[in-house]
Amino acid sequence: MNLLIIASAGLITLALVFYTVGVWSERIARYLKPWHVVTFWIGFAFDLAGTLHMHMLAEGPFDLREPHTLTGQISLWLMLAHAIWATWVSRSGSEEQRRDFHRYSLVVWLIWLIPYFGGWYLGMSG
Repeated sequence: MNLLIIASAGLITLALVFYTVGVWSERIARYLKPWHVVTFWIGFAFDLAGTLHMHMLAEGPFDLREPHTLTGQISLWLMLAHAIWATWVSRSGSEEQRRDFHRYSLVVWLIWLIPYFGGWYLGMSG
C-alpha cells in the first residue's frame, strides 16, 4: 500500500480522535473549557495535514463538483470557524456562551463525519 495513503488516513483518523474527544467532552461537561479548545485546534491541524496529503494523491485538479471534495472542504472550513469561535468564547465570551457552545460543536462534528466516512467508503471501493 502507498505510504502516502497510510499517512493521510492516519492523519485524518487522528483528527477524528482529537475532534471527537473535544466535542463530546465539551458536550458532556456542557461548558467550554480551554483544553476543549486545544483539542479542536489539534483536530483541525490533523485534518488539514491529512487533506493536504490526500490532495497529493489526487489525480487531476481540485474539483468542488466532486461530492467528497465539496463535503470535505465544507467540513474543514466549519472546523476552522468552530476552533476560532471556541477560542474567542473561551477568552472573552460570557458564561452563557461557554455553556451554550456545545450545541454548535455537535453540528460541526456530525457534518465532519460525512466526508470522513465517505472517504473510507471511497478508499475501500476504489
